[in-house]
Amino acid sequence: MSPGKLGELLVAQGIISQSQLKTALEHRAQRRGGRLSSSLVALGHINEKVLATFLSKQYGIPAIALDEVMVAPELLKLVPITLCEKHGLVPLSMEGNRLTIAISDPTNVAAVDDVRFLCNRDVAVYIATESAIKALMERSYNKLGSTLDSNNFGQGMMGSETLDVENNSPQLEIGAANDTVDVDREGVGEKPVIKMINKVLVEAIRRKASDIHIEPYEQMARVRFRIDGVLHEVMKLPPNLKTPTPARIKVMAQMDISEKRLPQDGRIQVRTKDRKIDIRVSTMPTMYGEKVVMRLLDQGNSVPDMMSMGFEEDQLKLFAKAARQPYGMILVTGPTGSGKSTTLYAALSELNQSDVNISTVEDPVEYNIAGVNQLHVKESIGLTFASALRSMLRQDPDIVMVGEIRDQETAEIAVKAALTGHMVFSTLHTNDAPSTITRLLHMGIEPFLITAAVTLVQAQRLVRALCDKCAVPDPKVTKDMLIEAEVPDSWMSSIKPKRGKGCDYCGGTGYKGRKGIYEVMYLTEKMRDMIVKGNNTDQLRAQAVKEGMTTLRQSALLKLYRGETTLEEVLNNSRPDGDMAKS
Repeated sequence: MSPGKLGELLVAQGIISQSQLKTALEHRAQRRGGRLSSSLVALGHINEKVLATFLSKQYGIPAIALDEVMVAPELLKLVPITLCEKHGLVPLSMEGNRLTIAISDPTNVAAVDDVRFLCNRDVAVYIATESAIKALMERSYNKLGSTLDSNNFGQGMMGSETLDVENNSPQLEIGAANDTVDVDREGVGEKPVIKMINKVLVEAIRRKASDIHIEPYEQMARVRFRIDGVLHEVMKLPPNLKTPTPARIKVMAQMDISEKRLPQDGRIQVRTKDRKIDIRVSTMPTMYGEKVVMRLLDQGNSVPDMMSMGFEEDQLKLFAKAARQPYGMILVTGPTGSGKSTTLYAALSELNQSDVNISTVEDPVEYNIAGVNQLHVKESIGLTFASALRSMLRQDPDIVMVGEIRDQETAEIAVKAALTGHMVFSTLHTNDAPSTITRLLHMGIEPFLITAAVTLVQAQRLVRALCDKCAVPDPKVTKDMLIEAEVPDSWMSSIKPKRGKGCDYCGGTGYKGRKGIYEVMYLTEKMRDMIVKGNNTDQLRAQAVKEGMTTLRQSALLKLYRGETTLEEVLNNSRPDGDMAKS
């Protein structure tokens, strides 16, 4: 409702006169904005309690007295005082994922949207007088001991990102890789869409999302974040922003804004206070407009050590044994988003010494490692994985990392490099370790070259880790379910499956972060003979298990046994081994 509409309703009800409305509107104009209700109260045209009662009846929203209310400290940390002052609101309570607030102006839809989005909570609203809200705000935030600013959108959740709540615009520098621009100085005519996109980027960074999906439909568009491997809807865009949003993102990513019929790819670089985020942008035409997917790569993240990534001790020993050989090939496999690159970076970091020349070919460079020569593939100018790898081998490398083997040419060059005195690390998209051999054969690599070059194959997945703040025993998991999941008989008496209830720390999901499950297959002489003789994937898998390989399912079950994840995650991220694994 516009201010004028509120005034007309008050006049129609005989609560104020037409002349009082006129003077209140003039008073509001002199103040250069603000709420009409504030001007009416300031001029004495209406009593605050009368106004609150009127608004309560008009909108069907209950009114509340705040004289005896005190706000819990965790809510004061969740909702910054700048947001409260801007919109004339105050947090009251929280039950589950629902945050209750008091507001003086229920027509302020933007206020509720800001609270819902920035605090990542559903919002319930009460009406209170403006003076009562100010009084509660002052005594609550003063008691907290300090004035909270807009960096505190949660208990440690916001990190170093800053948001200008007053202007509703994130303080980010955004641009293409070599053309950083200041969002607050660009696109004045597009201010609403700029604000919205910046807010989405800040929120995605805050919540550690790996991907942002902006999906158009007939009447609206929705925004979803992929967090810990799972998509969560965070907001719906109004119809008037459905078309400008992909257009603005394409401008930021230096893509062709006029081309809407074909998919496009681009890149954006975002700088926050002390971090640099590289964003890969992909657009695709759909029935109702262009869908945009943005993958966030935080270049400020430190490379984790391999011990903290979830390897079992025997798996880590095998990987280390293969990695420290003077030549050969280690292949890390798994679907997109399974952490393959992180594993390779962790391995390279441990091998990174002053007497070793390490070079990488990547698309894109996800982590910057001091002492490692990293090359970014640019296929648009002919710098492909294959051509970059050829040039790199003339640079006297000891260790080479190829971001991904995508075709036969790259595979052949990588294999030859492994056979000529180089240690080669790379990734492939396969479901498990044994099927990687079949994949190489299908790419045209001869069996004798595979057995001579490949030292170790590792498959991996990521399972969501239970939130250690709210994990409790899960009574719904029955013995039959554990048997079906292939939990060993010897574990049945001691295994205690858990689930996450959901809390503020984990955003109500019951999970916090992810852990790796791994399948490490070291190529023994017996397995090399089987490859040359043409044994199939199932036979290779059976032999690997016989020689002690822990399968993906077994690795996941170990984490279930330790209370690190749930049965649901085990079933979703690993296939059963069946009788083969027990033979």
